Amino acid sequence: MLKSIFSKNKRTLKKLRKHNTANREALHRIARQYNTLGSGDIEQAVKLPTGKDGKKVDLNEWLSVNTIDFFNEMSLMLGSLLADNICTKRTCPQMRAGPKFKYMWADGVKYKTPVVLCATEYIDCLMDWVESQLDDEDIFPVNSDNYPKNFQNVVKTIFRRLFRVYAHLYHHHFEQIEKAAGDIHLNTAFKHFILFSLNFGLIPKDERGPLQDLIKHLLEKNNAKYKSRPESKVEALSTTTTTATK
Repeated sequence: MLKSIFSKNKRTLKKLRKHNTANREALHRIARQYNTLGSGDIEQAVKLPTGKDGKKVDLNEWLSVNTIDFFNEMSLMLGSLLADNICTKRTCPQMRAGPKFKYMWADGVKYKTPVVLCATEYIDCLMDWVESQLDDEDIFPVNSDNYPKNFQNVVKTIFRRLFRVYAHLYHHHFEQIEKAAGDIHLNTAFKHFILFSLNFGLIPKDERGPLQDLIKHLLEKNNAKYKSRPESKVEALSTTTTTATK
């Protein structure tokens, strides 16, 4: 069942991406230090690191490595969630984050205008789209640091869309995840994700609305355990439904 998310034999929604240079693999190891660091050190772990030459590493390289890592993390969680029918067309006929926030999908290719999809279809399209961005060597170069001018804008779109998946999981599937003893794993993964996003300004404030109180709670200093239910932490920003399409 859902516990397979946290077992050694993890299923993935998408094939996990690897880092293709020694430098990026080294940056990956730095980025993954949060797995062993205490909660108070995660803020340091997301900051732009310093290289052996004493200079800050290239920002685009750091963003590239972490984007791949966060995609892999999401793929691991979704692999079991969707395979175990936790999220289905029946349980989630729309992609929402609570009653106030609804997401419509558009990618400019297959879906040129925003459409309402069930959550599983939305998430599948979203992960397919992210995967296509990661596979595009004109956006994520393989053996060079020749990143395009719009690279950081692409990264921002990726993070904004991945955030919506977290928002959906917290609002609609947290109880199942908690019963599977996965709440600490989810909260730790999300805290790392949101700290990185905030540090580099990747997700605008209005997009963070569905989880604003949870974010505040997770960022409290010296809070080593993140077990609070999102129902008590998430507060709607308004009484009207907010629909996001980008």
